[in-house]
Amino acid sequence: MPDQLVIAGRAFNSRLIVGTGKYRSFLEMARAHAASGADMVTVAVRRVNLTDKTKESLLDFIDREKIFILPNTAACYSADEAIRTARLAREVGLSNWIKLEVIGDEKTLFPDTEQLIQAANSSMPVPPPSCPSPRPSAPASASRIPPIFASSANASPKSP
Repeated sequence: MPDQLVIAGRAFNSRLIVGTGKYRSFLEMARAHAASGADMVTVAVRRVNLTDKTKESLLDFIDREKIFILPNTAACYSADEAIRTARLAREVGLSNWIKLEVIGDEKTLFPDTEQLIQAANSSMPVPPPSCPSPRPSAPASASRIPPIFASSANASPKSP
């Protein structure tokens, strides 16, 4: 397909990225994912049962043959929390990719740009050329994309 979205060398047929929150049930979530045609779904690492295999998990309802899991650091309020959460996602085998989120305002959920950039610079390797790089020197009026995509498949994380 000529109009694919390519991130870090991986091609996606859909540009739609869906989430896993706010569904009434895991089954409803799975149906919504299938109906959307999305190839990628974000998963909040801190809101997923990663340890008790006897309990149901939203991960059980994601067809990993069809949908790529993009773990995110939702519910993190500092760079350190985001770094730990990103490393946890990789260690439990969710993905070598991460969508970084650091909350700056609890009411609006706007990001803490300084903490987000700190997390990106201290935990992630240099992003591939096709990924946006945070630029702290950009003017305040500049448009920014809060989530930072990074693939750490071929790199070791730096210690915080």
